[in-house]
Amino acid sequence: MPVIEITDIDDPRLVDFAHRTDVALKNGSRTTHGLYIAESALVLERALRAGHTPRAVLALGGTVDEAVALVGDDVPVYSGPGELLAELTGYILHRGLIASMHRPPLPDPVELLRDAHRVVVLENVSDPTNVGAIFRSVAAIGADAVLVTPRCSDPFYRRAIRVSMGTVLQVPWTRVGEWTSVRELLAASGFHIAALALTPDASSLREFAASAPERVALVLGAEGDGLTPEAIAAADTVVQIPMAHGIDSLNVAATAAVAMYALAAG
Repeated sequence: MPVIEITDIDDPRLVDFAHRTDVALKNGSRTTHGLYIAESALVLERALRAGHTPRAVLALGGTVDEAVALVGDDVPVYSGPGELLAELTGYILHRGLIASMHRPPLPDPVELLRDAHRVVVLENVSDPTNVGAIFRSVAAIGADAVLVTPRCSDPFYRRAIRVSMGTVLQVPWTRVGEWTSVRELLAASGFHIAALALTPDASSLREFAASAPERVALVLGAEGDGLTPEAIAAADTVVQIPMAHGIDSLNVAATAAVAMYALAAG
C-alpha cells in the first residue's frame, strides 16, 4: 500500500487521529476491544513485538520509511507537513509518528497470576503519568504482572504509554474488581498482600523485605488519598518506607520503585 499524502484533515480515513480522546479511542467503532495510540517508532515497535495489531499510522516525512518498515505494506501510512498533522491531532508529533492500534483482550487474572511471584496492584491511581512511571519501574526493576482496580487510570492511555516508554505493552496486566474479589483472587493464588500505607502499625519495608514471602502483591494507592480502608483491611501486612527530614511519604511512582527494588534485593 503506497504512502498516502494528507491534503484534507477532514478525510474520514483519518478519524483515528482527529482530536480523539483516549476514551473515544477505547470505545472506537469497528473494533472488538477499542483502540489506543502508540507514539514513536520505539513504542510502535514494542507494540508489534507484543503481538498488537496496527490499524493506521500517521508519520512526518522523516519517519515515513521507518513506519513502513515496521508495519509493512498492508497498513495505511498517512503523511503530511508537521503543521497540518498538528492541526489534525491537536498536538505536535515530537516523536515523528503515531499509530492507532487495536487493543488486545485483557488476560484472565487467574492465568496472569499462575506463574507470578511479584505483582503490583494499583488502586485508584488516576494520574496516567504515575501509572506509566510505575509500569516502567515494573519492567526495569522486576515484577511479573500488574493488576488495576476499576477506578485506576487506563494503562493504554496515550500519556501512560508515553511515560512508560512503551513498557505497558510488554508488562502483563489486567483489570480486576472490588477488594472482596481481589482478596480472594490473590489468596487463592498464594499471594501475601503487602499494602503501602502510613498506619500506626505499619512495618518497615526493610524488615518486611528481609524475610518476604515467596509470593507478594504490593498494593499502592492514589496520590494524596492513598489506599482506601478496604484495601488496607484486605492486606496481610501494611508496610511503609522509612523517611527522613520530616517527610512522610514519596510520590506513588517513586514508592513503587523503592518497594520493588527492596523486594528484589531482599
